[in-house]
This record gives sequence, C-alpha cells and structure tokens, in this order.
Amino acid sequence: MTEASPPPTWQRPGALLVGSAGLLVLAMAASLALGARDIPLGTVVEALLDQVPGDTDHAVVMEQRLPRTVVGILVGASLGMAGTLMQGITRNPLADPGILGVNAGASLAVIVAITLLGVTNPAGFAWFAFAGAAAAAVVVYAVGALGREGATPVKLALAGTALTAGVNSAVMLVLLSDPTGANAYRFWQVGSLAGRGAGSGADAVAALLPFLLLGTALAAVVARPLDLLGLGDDVARGLGVNLSLARGAVALAVVLLAGSATALGGPIAFVGLVVPHLVRPFTGPNHRWILVHAVLLGPALLLVADVVGRLVARPGEVEAGLVVAVVGAPVLIALVRRRKMAGL
Repeated sequence: MTEASPPPTWQRPGALLVGSAGLLVLAMAASLALGARDIPLGTVVEALLDQVPGDTDHAVVMEQRLPRTVVGILVGASLGMAGTLMQGITRNPLADPGILGVNAGASLAVIVAITLLGVTNPAGFAWFAFAGAAAAAVVVYAVGALGREGATPVKLALAGTALTAGVNSAVMLVLLSDPTGANAYRFWQVGSLAGRGAGSGADAVAALLPFLLLGTALAAVVARPLDLLGLGDDVARGLGVNLSLARGAVALAVVLLAGSATALGGPIAFVGLVVPHLVRPFTGPNHRWILVHAVLLGPALLLVADVVGRLVARPGEVEAGLVVAVVGAPVLIALVRRRKMAGL
C-alpha cells in the first residue's frame, strides 16, 4: 500500500503563513542593520528596547532606519493588496494599481502642487498625491461604468490606460515649461523610502494611516465576492453578488490603498504586479489567503529592494523604486514564461 501524498501547498496555510512572516522579519532586520553604516543586530535590539542618548548607532537606527522601515511596511503591504485586488477585479494577470490611473493622477497632482502652489514638503506631497490618485480612479470608474454592461474589466482597463497616457503627457508638458520644479518632483517620482517617515514625513504617515487601515478592512470584506467574480459575471450574479456594488467596493479599496501608498513612497512599480504572482502558486485562487500573504511579502520585497539600494552604492544609495523595477522586470518575465499567462 503506497503512502498518501502530502496535501497541496494551499491546504497547509499555517506553514505558509509562518514562512511569509519569517521573510518579513528577516527583511525588517536587514533594513534596520544594513546600509552605509552596518550595525550589529545586538545593537539594533538595544536601540529599540532602550535607546542611549548620544549613541550614534542608536540614533541611526531610531531616527533614520526605523522610520523608513515603517514606511516600507505600510507601502509594501498596501501595494501588495492593491495589486491583488486589481488583478482579481480586471481578470488581468498584468494589472497593477496604475491600471486605474492611480499613479498618473497622483503624479499630476504633485507636479501641480509643486509648480503652481509651491508645496515643498513630503506631507504636502502626500495629500495632493492621494487626492490626485483618488480623483483619477473615480474618473476611470465613471467612464468604465458607462453603458448597459457597467464597469466591466475590459472597459476599466481601457479607461485607465487612456487616462494614464493623457495625464503623463500633461505632466511632461508642465515639467518642460517649469524646469525649476523638476528636481522636487523627481525626488517624489523616483519612488523612495528615504526621508518619508521622519520629520514632516511622519505627519504624512499619521495623516494617511486611517486611509490605509480603512482600505485594508475593505479589502478583507471584498475578498469573498472577488472569488465569485472570478467565476464569471453570470455565475457571480446567480450566487447573489451585486456586480456594481462589488466592483465599486474593490475600486474604493484600491484607491485607498494604492493612493495612500503612492502618496507616501511615490509611484513605486512592480510590487503590486509581482507579489500576487509570487503568492498564488502557494495559496491557490482564494483571495483571502492571497491578501494575507501579500500583506507580508509586499513589505518584504520592498524592504529588500531598499537594502540592496543602500548596499550597491555605498556610501550613497539607489532608490528603492529603481531597484524594484530592475529586479521586478526579469522576475515578471520568468513568471510569464513559466505560467504562459493569457494575453501575452
């Protein structure tokens, strides 16, 4: 009599959860310990538990690395969840928060704030970026909802793509007409965790945290309807899902999560795109489990990218957004080739 084969990976959620949490803990430890100045883990723990005034290593941990680690956790988790929701609602494996025009709307709002209103601090950027992201997503959803069929995945994708193209052209026009605002805009546009959680950046974190928490709660609520929508509109409708309400709730969750994350860290690409693909082979199609692991692996990916950026250019650094793009592109290509995803 042959031995029973082990259960599929997605039937062992406890072990998977421990593994994802472990990766996040390792990424957090690296974020606090590594950089232009390496600090022993023992010293990091001492700084966290009992900071000694005047100790340089303790000051680096508490005033520089801890704030950017917190921002990395918030931004990475939000982008991971937003990407999961976007791919689920559009049924497009290459969808990310930018498909609703989130990044484009945020970019336009930030450049307007810089060039026309003279905003120069991260807290000001955050509010304008969030407002721009929310406004763009509302416009895309309103356009996609036109017609008898409502906001179908294809219409949302097309509306988002069209808005992004138009807004990006407007951003470039403003930059060319006002070069003095380009430097401040590039600091936000490149996508970075440095300086985003300290000083005035801490005000932005505190102000946007309620939106992140609300978006997380809403994502948990829409996970089950999203599973049913994946079966097709007719099946979902037959199972009692209000299609317009479900899609509107998912769109709102994406706005809250991706808008806040973009406001805090800039338009960081690939995290929301890649993380769901890294998770699904281990969790199966259940969006509740995908979201749970995205909350853990999104920050892990972003923090690792931030650490790599600090190490490869010491004593300077390469912004996390650039590192994620460099690492994320080949990973995505490998996923596409292996899984032979539809649409490519």
